[in-house]
Amino acid sequence: MSSITSTRVILEYMQNQNLPKQNQARRRRQHGDESDEEIDMDIDFSQSTGPGSVHIMVLMGQVHAVERRFWARETSTDWWDRIVLQVWDDSQWLRNFRMRKGTFMEVCDLLSSALKRQNTKMRAALTVEKRVAIALWKLATPDSYRSVRHQFEVAKSTVGAAVIQVANAITELLLSRVVTLGNVQVIVDGFAAMGFPNCGGAIDGTHIPILAPQHQATEYINRKGYCSMLLQALVYHKGRFTNINVGWPGKVHDARIFRNSDLFQKLQEGTFFPDQKITVGDVEMPIVILGDPAYPLMPWLMKPYAGSLDSSQDLFNYRLSKCRMVVECAFGHLKARWRSLLTRMDLSETNIPIVITACCALHNICKSKGETFMAGWEVEANCLAADYTQPGTRAVRRAQQGAVRIREALKTSFMTGQAM
Repeated sequence: MSSITSTRVILEYMQNQNLPKQNQARRRRQHGDESDEEIDMDIDFSQSTGPGSVHIMVLMGQVHAVERRFWARETSTDWWDRIVLQVWDDSQWLRNFRMRKGTFMEVCDLLSSALKRQNTKMRAALTVEKRVAIALWKLATPDSYRSVRHQFEVAKSTVGAAVIQVANAITELLLSRVVTLGNVQVIVDGFAAMGFPNCGGAIDGTHIPILAPQHQATEYINRKGYCSMLLQALVYHKGRFTNINVGWPGKVHDARIFRNSDLFQKLQEGTFFPDQKITVGDVEMPIVILGDPAYPLMPWLMKPYAGSLDSSQDLFNYRLSKCRMVVECAFGHLKARWRSLLTRMDLSETNIPIVITACCALHNICKSKGETFMAGWEVEANCLAADYTQPGTRAVRRAQQGAVRIREALKTSFMTGQAM
């Protein structure tokens, strides 16, 4: 009998011998009974488990089938080094890490000072690249820590540590560089081309689902009945975040979050934007931001008319809504690219804002690098988002008299075609 035939016979025999065990294991996994124990190869606290079916792995080594098994399953310890780094093309990097390899490597270079670890006599430290890859994979997918652990062949605790380490590094090293206002005139011109003059951004909030915190859990329950943490963001005309505020419990109203933010303080003082006014009719108008009915009407914050509307109010609301859509699209792209934001984040209240902030920074990096937003991502995101729908808007009636005059002047100018 040839060696190839012998190999086939041995493998078929071992597979048949193990069918009952495989079926039993499959049933355990389906019912969530699979052991959580594992050996941590990267950080000090450790757990334990066996690799499973060692005799089969040894047998496959004896018949020289390891290489074939590696390429079929892509879950060996060499998967990262031999396949991802050396074989994957940009489309595979984009699908799995949400950015091309070149952008990924740039991010790693920028974070290396915070993430590089020293090898010890006991073990080799994870490379910066692998640490970042683990974090991005976890952020980009709704996969469990266990699933990511198996994908990269590291301990489950290593996955959790990598996410926090990378998120902290992004927040400390990159946030102030990538979440910035930038060239205000370019932003104003961009919104003017969309139909709203002297506009510096659109603001809104979005709920990120989380597990119920151990303390004050009721404060995090939003109007839809699930626990969440709020992200409030100002977005420019091309969907990049220019200011973010993260961490408020889901029960808190958007207007309260806004009034307690640094952004509100700077807008109120007139220090966030340059002192650049235009005249609309006979009214002076500073650079404004656009909000929905949840925000107060201010001289520097325009919101839509409410109630029964005439044609001029309708046109104003249309112009405002068209420009304000950029913030809703930005949130949609953020969550579709980093899908972990659509599932309940299994992190402490301290770490959740750091991870959300890191995702916003990564969103801006992808925008600035021209990374493709794949059409299929939105479909996947909509399926996940259906489990945690966004609470409706609670309108705020407050309005400053000066703001009312500015809005009326804009409404009139839109009808007469004077403001484009």
